[in-house]
Amino acid sequence: MKFVSIIMGSKSDYEIVSEAAKILELFDVKYEMIISSAHRSPKRTHDYVADADKRGAQAFICAAGMAAHLAGAVAANTTKPVIGVPMGGSAVNGIDALYSTVQMPAGMPVATLAIGKAGAKNAAYLAIQILALSDDSLSTKLAEDRAKQEKSLEEDSKKIEVLLG
Repeated sequence: MKFVSIIMGSKSDYEIVSEAAKILELFDVKYEMIISSAHRSPKRTHDYVADADKRGAQAFICAAGMAAHLAGAVAANTTKPVIGVPMGGSAVNGIDALYSTVQMPAGMPVATLAIGKAGAKNAAYLAIQILALSDDSLSTKLAEDRAKQEKSLEEDSKKIEVLLG
């Protein structure tokens, strides 16, 4: 079975990471979600990634803050796409997590998205785009979602528009 794996570094990440799950649910994409840490539970992280890989994980979404080595630890243990979501909450508002996630050595790519909620949502969209490469139904749903977003924006604009001329 194909699915997306969502791994967060701690329970405090759940509220933001759940935004990714909501997007996957909208597209009927199966997912798993666990808490595992590159630092506090490295064996659990390694074992979970190996098992998820074997069971059909197509992409990994990894959300972590501060030192944020989770996405890198996952990337070191799979050849599937890894999507990193830096989390805020540190003394420098997530910049440390952003740098830790984005500065990967050559050969260990991690697609790094925005800090926090927007990053979590976009991580789900990116995972769906990856799955859509081999799933025409998902590709169609993505196109429909884009059209829906465009229509919603136009409707919002009509409510406040002031145009000259």
